[in-house]
Amino acid sequence: MHTLGGWERWFATLYSAASNPAEMSAQSTLVLLFCCSVLATTILHAEENQPTPQRGTFTFQSNVDIVIVPVVVRDRQGKLVGDLTQQDFQVFDNNKRQVISGFMLATAAAQHFTGNTPENAFQTPQTSPRRFVILLFDDLHATFSDLARSKEAAKGVLAELNRSEWGAVVSLSGQVNSGITADHTVLLAALAQIRPRTLYQKTGTECPDMDYYQAELVVNEHDAVALQAATEEVLNCNPSLDMPGVAERLAEHAAERVFAIGEQDNRVSFAFLRETVTKTAALPGLSTVILISPGFSTLTAQAQHEESQIIDSAAISNVTISALDARGLYSTEINADDRGGTSMRTNQLRSEYLRSSMSRGENIMAELADGTGGLYVHNTNDLSEGLKALSSPPQYLYLLEFHSKDLKHSDTYHRLKVRVSREGVLVKARKGYFAAKLPKPKR
Repeated sequence: MHTLGGWERWFATLYSAASNPAEMSAQSTLVLLFCCSVLATTILHAEENQPTPQRGTFTFQSNVDIVIVPVVVRDRQGKLVGDLTQQDFQVFDNNKRQVISGFMLATAAAQHFTGNTPENAFQTPQTSPRRFVILLFDDLHATFSDLARSKEAAKGVLAELNRSEWGAVVSLSGQVNSGITADHTVLLAALAQIRPRTLYQKTGTECPDMDYYQAELVVNEHDAVALQAATEEVLNCNPSLDMPGVAERLAEHAAERVFAIGEQDNRVSFAFLRETVTKTAALPGLSTVILISPGFSTLTAQAQHEESQIIDSAAISNVTISALDARGLYSTEINADDRGGTSMRTNQLRSEYLRSSMSRGENIMAELADGTGGLYVHNTNDLSEGLKALSSPPQYLYLLEFHSKDLKHSDTYHRLKVRVSREGVLVKARKGYFAAKLPKPKR
């Protein structure tokens, strides 16, 4: 049984590989040196024998004003382009052109370590894993039917893993974790344990039956229309309650409760996603995290900051995050059972809130994928083909770095745009980042 045993032992794999460089590909060595250089900027006293980057490569820095932008470029036929140089790229931050201070091309093409190492530095290089596929199931937001279809599709991906590819099956709640393994029996056993965790999901029995998006409108945006729609639902659920003022206060309390649950949901989801990226980054070799989820909303400044941090962490660690919409093809309209006896205007508002909520839920998966060089597959019922398309990292991934000019940490979102001088190519890149407020220095 080829099982490493769980998250807590992932770092042992990195240390083992670092002490046996012949077991690492050139790309893995570069990533290891790359990660070490990032850590070195935050440690005052680095060890004297810290490995140095190879000549001709750029060492990215860790700095609050440094922005890393992974970029994937394809030609008209959809083939990845891997012969561009730093001079071919332009990066714009809120429409202001930035100076690219760092550039690197990460490639998944087969390479060989060329360092001076003893011939007996490894025992079984043929079975040493060169790629890791992490299937991360969102059991906090997906329904039973979503997960059932996704799990069936995942069996095909796991069956195709070969000796050089190890996998893991984990859940966003942290309740299921196969550990990194090449044993299909262990992976399938973990897959069978995936089920919905309804702690943060709506039950459909509340009144008013509002979602996180509508609750945020009431609590943070003080949206009178959203509050009025929730108040009408309260009155409809309680025909004997002939006190609009009391109904409005009940609607406000319900919004506060739903909003608090949504915030806790975001904290838990982002914390485990960040932990997954951190531990995946410690693996020697190419790593792909596939988030299988219906999506979840990021409405507040804190949530956007968390998302930006995860993209930063994945980008500097050469971890690709791809995403599969577990819902397949879905409707954005509320069904007849959800309409109830409220007015046509309120039902229209609920449909609008549902569409906006679903759109924002999709946004996070697209942003995580674009921001790390991954793919986002959605609006398809062929989840099997979708997962197979996501299971391999891009063959060519450009990493650009710039120092944002006059960056103000004011809890604002900065939109990014990447241009390439070559005509007829499709550019997929990080859409933006969040400039969070810096903590005030202690007196």
